Amino acid sequence: MNRKVALITGITGQDGSFLAEFLLEKGYEVHGTIRRSSVDYRERIAHLEGRDNEGRPHFHLHYADLGDSMSILGVIGKVQPTEIYNLAAQSHVQVSFDSPEFTADVDAVGVLRVLEAVRQLGLTDSCRIYQASTSELYGKVEEVPQNENTPFHPYSPYAVAKQYGFWIVREYRDAYNMFCCSGILFNHESERRGETFVTRKITLAAARIKQGKQEKLYLGNLSSLRDWGYAKDYVECMWLILQNDKPEDFVIATGVQHSVRDFCYYAFKRVGIELEFTGEGMDEKGIDKATGKVLIEVSPDFYRPTDVVNLWGDPTKAKAELGWNPSKTSFEELVNLMVDSDMAKVASEGAAEKVRTNLAEYLEKGIVK
Repeated sequence: MNRKVALITGITGQDGSFLAEFLLEKGYEVHGTIRRSSVDYRERIAHLEGRDNEGRPHFHLHYADLGDSMSILGVIGKVQPTEIYNLAAQSHVQVSFDSPEFTADVDAVGVLRVLEAVRQLGLTDSCRIYQASTSELYGKVEEVPQNENTPFHPYSPYAVAKQYGFWIVREYRDAYNMFCCSGILFNHESERRGETFVTRKITLAAARIKQGKQEKLYLGNLSSLRDWGYAKDYVECMWLILQNDKPEDFVIATGVQHSVRDFCYYAFKRVGIELEFTGEGMDEKGIDKATGKVLIEVSPDFYRPTDVVNLWGDPTKAKAELGWNPSKTSFEELVNLMVDSDMAKVASEGAAEKVRTNLAEYLEKGIVK
């Protein structure tokens, strides 16, 4: 029986947690890297810990960091993976302007550390490597939609770092005959998306405004265009890339484009609020059509020094060569999934707050001792 051992960097993130679930269902032994923290950030993967049907542990976590080549070398040497999925990154575009050096170390040199560890350990013939690349490589786009042959024009420190990652993967593929590939991921979201990302910020705000926990949502450019897909669908494509006969790079996208404004409209629609947008640019506002109340405003704080405004992927190659279906989950279904999850989250937070308030009141009155 062939060994199926996967190592996932960034396993605690949105993509990592979905990929771990997917691979476990495929019968893989799954290993993941985590970083030491005083705050537990493993809520997305806590349910995966345990044993398989034969009582053997099938899910393992290891301390390692893409900024530390010794730890990467150590964990790859110990696990001897047959597949590596390098998903770990400083993945926030806005943060890359504030922390460009850290972004470069993790998103650029971190990729090199993984590749070089595999090479030095003599695993080039037995280990396949998937690198999570990004549509931000296209940046100041030179054509639409974007495919595998579209020229790159990175437009942020994050994108520049990711471009190094893309090209060093290709270099190791050519120079050392390694099976290493990049998936050029367009925006992909889910109910597990981090709360600082714009889509999750929108769905949380819709839930909080609906439940009376928030007054207004502030955003940047509402006209920015993105190709949004469901992360759970995208991890299947990552796996398919490594099952291919030869190592190649693929665009992972839906081929359908929407604006940030569209995302807002459908998110608020899901909670029963119909938005009407007035004004342009910095003066644009999202208004509750029923009450006339302004619920969305544009803030200069969320405009980037250089902003990518038109990303739209062409998944033709992935569909034709891998048999991947990018249309499993529609845009509106994706938004609804996220909003429903956040409605439940906000409601549970409200219930917990009510319990704390009541307990404080009871203690004050001497009812509970």
